[in-house]
Amino acid sequence: MTEALPVKAAPKISFVSLGCPKALVDSERIITQLRAEGYDLTKTHAGADAVIVNTCGFLDSAKAESLAAIESALAENGKVIVTGCMGAEAQTLHEAFPALHAVTGPQDYESVMLAVHGAAPALHDPHQDLVPAQGIRLTPRHYAYLKISEGCNNRCSFCIIPQLRGDLVSRPAADVLREAEKLVAAGVKELLVIAQDTGAYGLDLHYAESLYQDRAVRAKFIDLMRELSGFGIWLRLHYVYPYPHIDAAIELMAEGKILPYLDVPFQHASPSVLKAMRRPGDQEKTLERIHTWRKLCPDIALRSTFIVGFPGETDEDFQLLLDWMSEAKLDRVGAFIYEPVRGASANDLGLPMIPPELQEIRYKRFMEHAQAISAKKLKDKVGKRLAVIIDQAGPRNAIGRTKGDAPDIDGKVHMSSHRPLRAGEIVSVKIERADAYDLFGSAV
Repeated sequence: MTEALPVKAAPKISFVSLGCPKALVDSERIITQLRAEGYDLTKTHAGADAVIVNTCGFLDSAKAESLAAIESALAENGKVIVTGCMGAEAQTLHEAFPALHAVTGPQDYESVMLAVHGAAPALHDPHQDLVPAQGIRLTPRHYAYLKISEGCNNRCSFCIIPQLRGDLVSRPAADVLREAEKLVAAGVKELLVIAQDTGAYGLDLHYAESLYQDRAVRAKFIDLMRELSGFGIWLRLHYVYPYPHIDAAIELMAEGKILPYLDVPFQHASPSVLKAMRRPGDQEKTLERIHTWRKLCPDIALRSTFIVGFPGETDEDFQLLLDWMSEAKLDRVGAFIYEPVRGASANDLGLPMIPPELQEIRYKRFMEHAQAISAKKLKDKVGKRLAVIIDQAGPRNAIGRTKGDAPDIDGKVHMSSHRPLRAGEIVSVKIERADAYDLFGSAV
């Protein structure tokens, strides 16, 4: 009797994903391909056949986190593959870490897989290995990020993303819609539309049409939003520059077709600082746009991120920012202290650097100012009933988000319930109290 040969275990890959939601989507694509080719994933570096580190290089602090992750991986494993934004600096990484197995650039999925094949060859025929139709995701089952383009055509002086990820490259509309269709079929209740410059979608394609369900769909921002709104789920827009055509998306929000939520990277309010940043500088006009948006859609939640302590920022510039915030009354606000990222043109403007201690003072003042605005706006919601999507469920308590809150970056709703709730369920919640960032209430 012939003795059966032992079945060899599938190669194991440990994965580290760092950076923004756009990088998370890149990680999901790589992991999907790994699973399609029969690789197993493990949470520990030790014992893995290879480690992949998807890095972030937007800020020096993000680079430091990425370098620490690479160092940690090398300490535990001899085969480390680096990809992501820092992969654009391959020579620097190889000099710092000669033992690296491979370094690939951002969005270079084929090179990542070639490196994996070299470190740990796949066992199976990829045509016989099955993965879910929607691919492997790193988010909870009920929401997913939908990336519609790569790269960016803007040249903001503080940013090196175009150097790392290149110019705008939009996906054909049909490809985006087919991915959304698969995600919804898999149970996704909320799609978060992301790109480096979401509103510029399709510009590089000259708005070319592609065939989806036997009809032509233009690769144009508003056309794509109308199509996505037809899937009957929550649709949330991120990283949207305030181009004139964005007003059409506000109309869709007013009609209840997409969530009344807009994430706009305003960055600052002082004309001189914005000019140095190479950003649009007419903030009075921006305030007019905000007032118009709120007239069109009174329930709209506006979020943004700002930079404090930019080179040359005076006390008057900073006060102008605070005054602008008082007028704009943005719902959700984040900020970070300016860092002189290597390769950013802001370093060559000849403007005086702001001392770190003054940067910290301004950052604290800015966040306290934004917190007071947020607290007042949330207090106005007390007594109302709001639709809430459940993120974490328990027998009698749950945590979720309103239509005005994105996962991980905005506020939460803490609620009690007379029945068990499920993640992904959308319920009506009566708001009973609020603090500076979160709401508290009862599911009804």
